[in-house]
Amino acid sequence: RYRPNIGVVLFHHDGRVWFGRRVGDFADLGEGPDQWRWQMPQGGIDKGEAFETAALRELSEETGVTSARLLTITPGWLAYDFPAGYKKKNWIGQRQKWAAMLFEGDDSEIDLVADDHQEFDDWRWGELEDASKLIVPFKRKVYEEMVRGFLPLRDFLRNRK
Repeated sequence: RYRPNIGVVLFHHDGRVWFGRRVGDFADLGEGPDQWRWQMPQGGIDKGEAFETAALRELSEETGVTSARLLTITPGWLAYDFPAGYKKKNWIGQRQKWAAMLFEGDDSEIDLVADDHQEFDDWRWGELEDASKLIVPFKRKVYEEMVRGFLPLRDFLRNRK
């Protein structure tokens, strides 16, 4: 009853990561209109779809980015439950794999309306550690685990110059 999902941490060559501001808000969850709207690309994994394929597809659909290289994928699943009253078909939550990808393009490649279903209305580069403070509370634990797992990779990217 957990929807299989892939999240993408898109790393800039300098170690910063990509954040998108979700279209809409979580007012239906009792939160403020601009609160906790920043997150990373993520979406469902189609039946039989490879994790890398799903990550590249979601990244392209949500950001327009195609110039990215897979660095690693988390070995296990990270799961969260949807809050009461938050309906996503018959799912009670999502289980996620996270893909770390290196952006090999130019910022001009980023196109938030590349797909017919726009997920984000703004974007920025930021610090990996900020991810769990920017996300809606019901996803926070998963983001904290993902951040802990990818901090050594971020440090490696920063120190390779």
